[in-house]
Amino acid sequence: MKLKKILSAALAMSMLTTVGLTGCGSSDSSTASGGSAGGSGGEAQNITVWAPEEVSSLTQEKLDAWLASSEWNGKYKITVSAMGEGDAATQMLTDVEAGADVFGFAQDQLARLVAAGALSAPGGVFLDNVSNNNDAGSVGAATLDGKVYAYPETSDNGFFLYYDKSVVSDPSTLDGILNDCANAGKKFYMDIQSGWYNVAFFFATGAQCYYNYDTEGNVTDAVCDYNSEKGLKALKAMEAMAENPGFSQSTGADAALFDPNGGTAGAIVSGTWDSATIQGLLGDNFGAAKLPTFTVDGETFQMSGFGGFKLVGVKPQTDSDKLTFCHAVADYITGEEMQLARFDANGWGPSNKNAQNSDKVKADAALSALADQLQYCPGQGQYPNAYWDLTKAFGTDINSGKYKNASDDDLYKGLAELEDAIKAAK
Repeated sequence: MKLKKILSAALAMSMLTTVGLTGCGSSDSSTASGGSAGGSGGEAQNITVWAPEEVSSLTQEKLDAWLASSEWNGKYKITVSAMGEGDAATQMLTDVEAGADVFGFAQDQLARLVAAGALSAPGGVFLDNVSNNNDAGSVGAATLDGKVYAYPETSDNGFFLYYDKSVVSDPSTLDGILNDCANAGKKFYMDIQSGWYNVAFFFATGAQCYYNYDTEGNVTDAVCDYNSEKGLKALKAMEAMAENPGFSQSTGADAALFDPNGGTAGAIVSGTWDSATIQGLLGDNFGAAKLPTFTVDGETFQMSGFGGFKLVGVKPQTDSDKLTFCHAVADYITGEEMQLARFDANGWGPSNKNAQNSDKVKADAALSALADQLQYCPGQGQYPNAYWDLTKAFGTDINSGKYKNASDDDLYKGLAELEDAIKAAK
């Protein structure tokens, strides 16, 4: 959507919607539904945008060109500073007022940023753009308690299957992958000592595990039903995989194990960050696909996992015109043009549906595999540190053989202990 069209629609919306404004640091984030450009004259006001170092120059270049052709040219100027998503969230939570006006962050920080009063929620045409132009997973990641607080920027953080086509003939089933790897003297590498990866089994069978937060950043409850028939099936599948000669626990650097000169990987579970390395090692034998299905007691399940997304937030402002401009900036840098530019320059996977459907994005094997996988994955919420320690210990027990040949009663006992500990980790 062109900027003038945005402004016209935003102005019309502003006649119907009251814009709430708060000062920085308030626990009640402001909402921007748009407004007209213009206002008092004088020296151009500067707004600061935080973007990761690898895209900061691109972001500055594109924003300069965008601003030069806009109705805000001469009223505002934009300074882009390099700041990674993790550091940006930490800085905003430490001192909202000193933070950037527009900033990127990972979706698992949303509840904390809302609680800190660091986010002005999009409204009007900006909200329409978020809701209509992005995939459902990324919109869900930007939503807390039914309200959208941020702008989706990527839909590319999750895990899927990489495989060597000379080893794995059919990547659709876990048993097939394990058998092919074992027969070739290779391994299927996956990290089941991480609560980020082992949910691939629990979520596949329909089990749930997540924490609810209020807008003050407090855990309201922990939902977990691992101590159930669903959890039992997931544990049985992981235990069977751990005992299979074709399986190995992840080394943390599995991509290098595809090295044709002595590498031991036939298939691994990883994400887009390993795509270039694996393609370089495997060449024509490079394969990427959604995660496989697994079968337990005659029932087949599609492996699941977490979906991860990058978001862009707008800091609340006391100046309504500046607030509208900041939302217009966030709207632009998360729109189709910018998402495709970041894909071209850095391989970032778009959340924008038009960008996802472009020929060049669809031609990316890793992103296509991830897109196939994400339809089976909920977005990753916020989890306390104890969750990661507990699930790591549980996965370690599986790999160590604690549950080898265990009865259902013993498996249920282990699941009950895990579930109780997860629920207590608030």
